[in-house]
Amino acid sequence: MSKKQTKRIFRIIFILASISSLFFVPWILVKAWIIPLPDTVQEQVDEAIDLGLDGIIVYVDIAGKPPEFYAAGWHDRKNKIPAYPEALFKIASISKLYVAVSVAKLVNEKQLSLDKTLADYLPELLGRIDNADKITLRMMVQHRSGIPNYTDSPGYWENAPKSYKENIGLVLDKPADFEPDEKYSYSNTNYLLIGEILDKTLGYSHHLYIRNEILNPLELNNTYSLLSEVDINKVMSGYDEGFDGDLKDNSFISPAGSMLATAQDVGIFLRALNDGSLLNENEQAIYSSIYVFEHTGLLPGYSSIARYHKDIDAVVVQFVNTSGGYSWNLSEIVYDRIVKILRSN
Repeated sequence: MSKKQTKRIFRIIFILASISSLFFVPWILVKAWIIPLPDTVQEQVDEAIDLGLDGIIVYVDIAGKPPEFYAAGWHDRKNKIPAYPEALFKIASISKLYVAVSVAKLVNEKQLSLDKTLADYLPELLGRIDNADKITLRMMVQHRSGIPNYTDSPGYWENAPKSYKENIGLVLDKPADFEPDEKYSYSNTNYLLIGEILDKTLGYSHHLYIRNEILNPLELNNTYSLLSEVDINKVMSGYDEGFDGDLKDNSFISPAGSMLATAQDVGIFLRALNDGSLLNENEQAIYSSIYVFEHTGLLPGYSSIARYHKDIDAVVVQFVNTSGGYSWNLSEIVYDRIVKILRSN
């Protein structure tokens, strides 16, 4: 067989493989990718509902311009209440940013040390969590501890435990996923433990510390630590493709993701975190060394994205009240398209 014939065969094989791979790509995602980019953010937000998302809220803060608010779909599907930008939303793991800021501030105040171990802070866990005497606070903040993720326990979300004791009990005496600092692996258990360390160090709830040291200075009056603190009617309903009801009454109380906020409050916090106005110079240096400046969040019924885009000096926060199926992929595609629209204007 000649070299030319061989190349032709390989070209045919490649084309056939590419065509066959399309059958394994969900067409709703293909549609979301390939439809023409609309001219405005509101058109893109409306399009997100056409793609199958229940409701969406978007907050855009471009430096030098008034903030912009967008919404489409349902705030409450059953009661036919349209989505509106001022609704409260379960921000899930975006909560970790506030916890990490608290750690940075307390390290700066010498109340915490990033190099002290889990056993130093919570000695009762020595022998119950692998490598407790080697896992440092820094490793926990950075998800490099190797401690298993308690929310990965089989059936966890069917009846999620409420207390610290119940949740930590899910990983006690379990083998480590890897040796401390060997690699990165996202684990909500890290922040469950950090919350306990903060409470023990402070002598009071870290939720109060976050209120006094982060929320109040930024005048974030629409950010809350727990579902029990808010008017449930102001909380956007949450829907999952595998469940018929409304998930907004489900309470998740872990420091790994218990907070609720409006999109604007999250946006104000995120800009302050990124532009250095939230923390002093030493605190900012500490924070920069331990954690990220953006986050996503995911709970049953809720997905969120909060990012700062330096090239256009913009904070963009997106809330979607749909989970399951391809909803997360769709929400990411919609978010990326919104940022493209902002860059093109």
